[in-house]
Amino acid sequence: MHILVTNDDGPPSPHSSPYVHSLVRTLQDYGHTVSVCLPHTQRSWIGKAHMIGQTVKPLYYRPPPLSEPAAGLVHEDEQKDSHGTTHTRPSSVPGTEEWILVDGTPASCVQIGLYHFFQDRGPVDLVVSGPNYGRNSTAVFALSSGTLGGALEAAVCKRRAVALSYAFFTRNHDTEIILKASRQSVRVIEALWKQWPEDGSVDLYSVNVPLVEGLGGRVLWTGMLQNYWGEGSCFTEVDGSVDGEVEDEERIREAEKSPEKEGEEGGMLVKGGVHTHKHFKWSPRFTDVYKSVDEAGPGNDGWAVKEGHTSITPLKANFFQAATHLHGGELQLGPSRSSIFGVTAANEQESTNNTKTEAESTKTEDAPATTTTTTLPIHPPKDAKPPVYALVNYGDTYVQPLITSALSSLLPEGSLTYLPTPSTWDANTNPDISLPSLLPFPEAKVLQIMPYESLDFDYISSHPATSLVNSYMIRKALIRKHYLAKTVENYLVKNPDSVLKDHVRRSEAFEVDFAEFLDDALVEAWDLNESMERNAEKEEEEEREWWILKPGMSDRGQGIRLFSTMEELQGIFDGWEPESDDEEEEGGGEGGEEEGDGIMTSHLRHFIAQPYIHPPLLLPSMGNRKFHLRVYALTVGAMRVYVYRDVLALFASKGYSFPPEMGVEGLEGHLTNTCLQGEPEYNDSVRRFWDLSADDLPDGQKERIWEQVRSVTGEVFEAAAREMMVHFQPLEQGFEVWGVDFLVDGKENVWLLEVNSFPDFKQTGRLTGVVEGFWRGVVDRAVRPFVTGKEGEEVKGMELVREVDLGRRF
Repeated sequence: MHILVTNDDGPPSPHSSPYVHSLVRTLQDYGHTVSVCLPHTQRSWIGKAHMIGQTVKPLYYRPPPLSEPAAGLVHEDEQKDSHGTTHTRPSSVPGTEEWILVDGTPASCVQIGLYHFFQDRGPVDLVVSGPNYGRNSTAVFALSSGTLGGALEAAVCKRRAVALSYAFFTRNHDTEIILKASRQSVRVIEALWKQWPEDGSVDLYSVNVPLVEGLGGRVLWTGMLQNYWGEGSCFTEVDGSVDGEVEDEERIREAEKSPEKEGEEGGMLVKGGVHTHKHFKWSPRFTDVYKSVDEAGPGNDGWAVKEGHTSITPLKANFFQAATHLHGGELQLGPSRSSIFGVTAANEQESTNNTKTEAESTKTEDAPATTTTTTLPIHPPKDAKPPVYALVNYGDTYVQPLITSALSSLLPEGSLTYLPTPSTWDANTNPDISLPSLLPFPEAKVLQIMPYESLDFDYISSHPATSLVNSYMIRKALIRKHYLAKTVENYLVKNPDSVLKDHVRRSEAFEVDFAEFLDDALVEAWDLNESMERNAEKEEEEEREWWILKPGMSDRGQGIRLFSTMEELQGIFDGWEPESDDEEEEGGGEGGEEEGDGIMTSHLRHFIAQPYIHPPLLLPSMGNRKFHLRVYALTVGAMRVYVYRDVLALFASKGYSFPPEMGVEGLEGHLTNTCLQGEPEYNDSVRRFWDLSADDLPDGQKERIWEQVRSVTGEVFEAAAREMMVHFQPLEQGFEVWGVDFLVDGKENVWLLEVNSFPDFKQTGRLTGVVEGFWRGVVDRAVRPFVTGKEGEEVKGMELVREVDLGRRF
């Protein structure tokens, strides 16, 4: 790449800019063309400023020709020529390496570097601002940072930019640590360049690298901690003598390293008449920042740096707009100052006499002479298309930024006005807050993308033509396992040749409140009882027909067990019964053993039992571990059914063996729920289906599996819509995302396992691109038509598998 480097610390200096030379040399060693334009002196804490009314003049800095990047770190005991030399005129010798130093700000350096020098090297691909001498994590630092100011200037010039900062913990700058930090920074920069979103969702990245021995921490995506200064001034009162620039910089840097030294500056204050004559020095209170990081807990940029991790924060080059629910409204100014003080100018009096409110015109003689102001509903201008008001808070930090990115990149700019979501409402100060109260006019269009329990279905019902919501109100025919079994059973009665016949296992549904009543609950489970009786006569377990028990209303693998006989099934339910009333009050279950689910039969109540699918398809390249397919699906209105082609394969934690061992431990090779295996980001249990080894599963076989998935998904949604109308009611003004799970058996036949609403996207782990692409498809197919009135474009991978006309209109 052609990379333009700037900073806010100026040219190499042991006091204020000890890192830039090392970074430039490392970038060059990695094969990049590097152009450098820096402030001629220290410009920290200046943000994205420009010096108006000033002619910016350049100097020409010739760095020493060092072979090792770390040698660019200037030490006080090195010879003077190791600092490089500065000249008032450019070199006339071809090939001389020269950096540009200008008497301006970091933002000005970017402008001058982009447009007034280095044109012979071709267009600048990336601007790197830094490395800053000190961290730029958290909002307090970032808002004043000249390093971020330089990157922001590049971003508004439509250039990709990285703001790079080194967080030091000691002023003893080990050259080896600096070298490793430079290499780490270049690797991060190159990785960000390769993964840079093409949808405009990111303008720049703020990267903070901790200067710790070994640089052994992780590289984490983080948000920027919103923090504030505490009470009191960031300036210290001093006498008339002012320290030099270098001493000031050393003082502030020392305070950053050792916050207990803050505020030690002092001096004589000369008293005058009205005011005491004082001078003031910038003396920021770093303890406020450190305290805010400690109080905020993990997950933010400040925490990451404190823990020795490299933090990466994606940013847009703007000030994020707050209180967007006010947009389109009018500020009510209240009475004028002249009215308040009882003074009325002649022209105001004349206007007041000639302008009467409706209330004044209609009052009776007996009514008190009061002035009434009538506030009318605010409507958009007739010639302007009103924005869509949006409540967007999915309640999941993993998927929320992916949703907002899809909305911002696929919808016209300014088409959405964001409202505060219920999670930000304060019930104490706003007890009567409601969705209608947030809207500027009654006919405003409203988009809701929130957790199910936060959705205002009453508003949707009363405003069907101007609402779009990300969930149907009633859909238990699909998401509860015992209802799903009934859905398929009812549909097959009327449609015996349906594809569901060969892709959904028969189910025995029953209800059990207490283990002692299990026999009674199974009276009508004919197939199950006969199977268990046959199994009891077989000594070899592998000859038995095994069954899987699933609670009808649980998730995350809770309560799933395998059994083959009545004795084994009874033992499962007995294990869920509390041994005493005290244990029941404590939430007992499984006798309090560590292996238990912490559940009781009375908590689950509804169950289904299905013949266990054996053998499953096993892949040698994945250690012969069992896996299931997670397919993300979308239904729109009443209704179109889509499936997203980028399918996930979720693997069990251990290799498959049969027959299964009894107990929870014995299920580790049989349960493929990644939520049971720790954070999916740090294990290999989640893979892209289409990336699985072709030696195990050739592309042709993958396509045959995919066609089964498409067919079964469309059919099961139609079955619910047509045969379980009480328990599945698609809304014309709604859409919903689903996680549909399938198992592939050893003959490559696909079996439907379950349908999940509000799927746990975090289980996708490091494969964030799958969820990102899916939500782009969701916005394209479901949200774009509502916002723009135009049908969605063809977003790659979102495939229509069924259209069902349920005759629902509004």
